[in-house]
Amino acid sequence: MEGLIILARRKRIEILTVVGARPQFIKAAMVSAAIDRHGREQEPEIAEKIVHTGQHYDHEMSRIFFDEMGIPKPAVNLGVGSGSHAETTGSMMVGVEAEIISQKPDLVLVYGDTNSTLAGAMAAAKLDVPDAHVEAGLRSFNRRMPEEINRILTDRVSTLLLCPTLRAVENLAAEGITDGVHHTGDVMYDAALAFGEIAMRESRILSREKLTPKRYYLVTVHRAENTDDPARLRGILDGLRELARELPVVLPLHPRTRKAIAAHGFEKLCEGIRILQPVSYLDMVRLEKDATVILTDSGGIQKEAYFHGVPCVTLRDETEWVETVEQGWNLTVGADPKRIADAARQAGTGKQIEEYGNGSAAAVVLSCIQASLLTDH
Repeated sequence: MEGLIILARRKRIEILTVVGARPQFIKAAMVSAAIDRHGREQEPEIAEKIVHTGQHYDHEMSRIFFDEMGIPKPAVNLGVGSGSHAETTGSMMVGVEAEIISQKPDLVLVYGDTNSTLAGAMAAAKLDVPDAHVEAGLRSFNRRMPEEINRILTDRVSTLLLCPTLRAVENLAAEGITDGVHHTGDVMYDAALAFGEIAMRESRILSREKLTPKRYYLVTVHRAENTDDPARLRGILDGLRELARELPVVLPLHPRTRKAIAAHGFEKLCEGIRILQPVSYLDMVRLEKDATVILTDSGGIQKEAYFHGVPCVTLRDETEWVETVEQGWNLTVGADPKRIADAARQAGTGKQIEEYGNGSAAAVVLSCIQASLLTDH
């Protein structure tokens, strides 16, 4: 009862959101919109300031997302850019720590599994500031992935663990983490509903690239396990060239992958593949919705494929989104060229996945944050 009385007197909640990469921009757009709606409709006022770590520093990979998606402009851009994991994570922690000390937020909000995620959570924990992890509890059980290390460490120090799936809740329980754990549904599903129709109306990328709906394969490749391993990258490109004999293979090329192709001397392996510069979010949504099959090593795009009703082939040996495989939407094939080509030809649709929610996950996330701050104050 005392907590409820104090909440009624509280006039303002300050949230510091830490983002740095494309999937985080998309998730943040949904939660920021929920914060904005709350601020117009009820008390206490919830104010958000965004810290952009600069992890994605290319315009097409970063600022254009803010331009298109209506995310509040960052209060600060740390401009960290590229470097080793230690360099980037350490620099981000220094910058985020300074912002926490300066802004004195009630809570730090982080998303996903990048170095930006870990830096935000660690900086908050060291300063004894509560933090909330959106997309907590996901596990690939492959510790060679830097993202897996980021997930595990972020979940260990987070106050609120906001899980998109029931399996994520179970993963945390198996690790002995039960306090502060909530199943919220997936804010990426919110984004798919919010921006899918807008993309269909406004994106002109199919006509610009002379693509026929449902007559092309869409590919994304960016994870270090694929780009930094010449054998894996060669296998993926060989599989894509095989598919390109049947339908156009469209590959919006991530800066990391472009550099890896040049470093490994694989330019000739890209012949026959339709290479694009990184595309805007709405253009990417349109490409996803109209693809025959999506082939990707991205966690977020695996789900976006399901949200748009498109079969997916995952260019990894495992996935943290196991329900997409179990329900028949996704095939994991690694980097073997024959498996890649065969899976793309055989991929199909599956059963509905209820646990992603009904498109209101961002509102649930905000409710969990409010309740946590109410209890803690």
